[in-house]
Amino acid sequence: MSEKIRVFVVDDHAIVRTGVAALVESQPDMELVGEAEDGADGVRMAAKLKPDVILMDIMMPGMDGISAIKKIMDNCSRGAEDAGGGRRKPGILVLTTSTVSDDLAAALDAGASGVVIKSEANSKLLAAIRAVASDEQVCSTAAKTAIRRDPPAQSLSPRQREVLAAVARGLSNPEIAALFGCSVESIKDRISICCQKLGAANRTEAVAMAYRKHLLK
Repeated sequence: MSEKIRVFVVDDHAIVRTGVAALVESQPDMELVGEAEDGADGVRMAAKLKPDVILMDIMMPGMDGISAIKKIMDNCSRGAEDAGGGRRKPGILVLTTSTVSDDLAAALDAGASGVVIKSEANSKLLAAIRAVASDEQVCSTAAKTAIRRDPPAQSLSPRQREVLAAVARGLSNPEIAALFGCSVESIKDRISICCQKLGAANRTEAVAMAYRKHLLK
């Protein structure tokens, strides 16, 4: 890492980028090296700028933040292989308004080192940047609370999603069984498993939770 922490911000809202720039530039140990307004530009510019810390929004038009994180991590891995393992990956700190636990977990799984909810940015952001720059994991209080309140759903298999989608269309168990060419008992078992994975009390609640967690469209 350079003497100053090189910070790059990716956010589609100009007011957020302006605020982050002012905050970062006010710190003697940090410098803002660039800004991007969407995930695709963030990926492209990150490869050129090689920042120490990337502040990444999740919800952006075009390429979202989670996809951008995956791409940046993949690019750095391939770059390290080409250079004999000498290329350092940037620390990625998610800066978002989202308190949807699946969004936050997906960002961390993609390779982010931490999450700060924008409502806490004034008091938490600078410390979080320094922590990520030092290869530490960090989550703000609101991010931790969101994940504890609404634990990320276990993954549903493609067939389990298809069964829930059929339930959402109002089909009965015999109708779903005929649709998939299996027994009614098999469909009951699959719906029961979906309920267990989603933490739902019944099939109606399972469908509602699947929509809320973006598992059904």
